[in-house]
Amino acid sequence: MVNNKNTRDMIVETNRDVKWICKTLAEMKGSIEDHEGRLRKLEEYRAESAGREGKIAAGLGAGAGGAAAIILRIFGGF
Repeated sequence: MVNNKNTRDMIVETNRDVKWICKTLAEMKGSIEDHEGRLRKLEEYRAESAGREGKIAAGLGAGAGGAAAIILRIFGGF
């Protein structure tokens, strides 16, 4: 069977395809930007959480070191 499309029909079809591709790419770009925004928020949350945990660990370490020094001083250690 022979394809009987004339030039005008092919141009109309191509134009329609290009519009669909542009619309789809715009939707994809919006979706990607949304995902990037979510990832940035998650990374900020993790950084804040790690900062708090690091401060807590440093505080506990300093407290434990101070307590060990006092105990050694009291009991006549090194």
